[in-house]
Amino acid sequence: APFPPQEHEKPMPITNGELRISGKGKKLRKPRTIYSSLQLQALNQRFQQTQYLALPERAELAAQLGLTQTQVKIWFQNKRSKYKKIMKQG
Repeated sequence: APFPPQEHEKPMPITNGELRISGKGKKLRKPRTIYSSLQLQALNQRFQQTQYLALPERAELAAQLGLTQTQVKIWFQNKRSKYKKIMKQG
């Protein structure tokens, strides 16, 4: 039979960039990032040059704009899918 769980083995709430799981297993989302007009300008300019960023480019851009790499990565992902959708419509 399995041993009763020890006090220190209790599952802790997990925190990972986007989703936080509270004790009750309810998902709490991080609030939506609000980008400044300056950040958006830089991101859009960069997207016009290239739709895909290499890791060092992403790190550099994130550092320049005061964003996390995850925020830059997701912005580019969202922008690509939006762009493809618009291209599909002609």
